[in-house]
Amino acid sequence: MSQTARHLELPLLVFDGDCAFCRRCVQFMQRHFKKQPRISSWQSLDLTTLGLTQLQCEGAVQWVNVNGAIHSAHAAIAHTLIFAGKGWALLGHIILLPGIKQIAGIMYRQIANNRACVGTPRGRA
Repeated sequence: MSQTARHLELPLLVFDGDCAFCRRCVQFMQRHFKKQPRISSWQSLDLTTLGLTQLQCEGAVQWVNVNGAIHSAHAAIAHTLIFAGKGWALLGHIILLPGIKQIAGIMYRQIANNRACVGTPRGRA
């Protein structure tokens, strides 16, 4: 039985499982965040039941809240940090502040557009 976005027990962070940079970020969260959402690659999910499309997921990380609200890109990262709690939550709230939110969006897009370079360890192609 698949879960719809309105019936999630935990928020869901949806990432690109084919992206080395994305996988490293998930590994970082798993090591350092005491409180974690459910984390899944979009390739392993029924996106339709979550209200997502492949195009959305190819373009940015997605946060699906337990009430079905969806946040993308830097806003998804901010909500993930807020959910993690403590100092991470403060950083997440800062990312969503007016002015900073726009800068965070630009930075997210730059990293996303160059993630193949960012996710590759030095000395490897």
